Amino acid sequence: MQSIVTKIKKKIYSKSSGFVFTKSHFLDLGNRTAVAKALERLADSGTIRRLARGLYDYPEKHPVLGELPANYERIAQALAGRDNLKIQSSGAYAANLLGLTEQVPAKIVFLTDGANRTVQINKQQIVLKRTTPKNMATAGNISGLVIQALRYLGKTHIDDKVIGMLKNRLTSEDKRQLMRDFRYAPAWIGAIFKKLQGS
Repeated sequence: MQSIVTKIKKKIYSKSSGFVFTKSHFLDLGNRTAVAKALERLADSGTIRRLARGLYDYPEKHPVLGELPANYERIAQALAGRDNLKIQSSGAYAANLLGLTEQVPAKIVFLTDGANRTVQINKQQIVLKRTTPKNMATAGNISGLVIQALRYLGKTHIDDKVIGMLKNRLTSEDKRQLMRDFRYAPAWIGAIFKKLQGS
């Protein structure tokens, strides 16, 4: 057991702080039972932090604030499992990331091409929601984030103020990316993409 604990600890330390993981990240080092026991031991010793059942992180530490909360994107990526699965922030969380809403929702939803999954971390619920390949075509691009944020706000709530906020937020390259992914957006969002092209 000691050897697998040491191996897992070494692999964790090779990552940057903030790394979020499940036992599936370490199955090259031992079987599921041995890995699960090793992670429990590392969590009990304070080497890693248990976020939820079967979900851990190597927490980032601030000199004054101490351990920082885990990054939601990294949590979703860890829950998505294999690295080839995609995730895309959606709903109120996407709007929050773009500065269109100030409130962080109690339920943070990520679209994925993997399985549906939900995990509760303190008062925060992280939801992975399986969706269509078209919705995932822009995953990881700024255009995917903008599409999901605008969908959340709704066609009737997009006014000059929202357009202005997005114009200020997006770089010239971001705006070019919107046009490259124009075909994946609903027609009404495509029309907003065109409005965003001005300086």
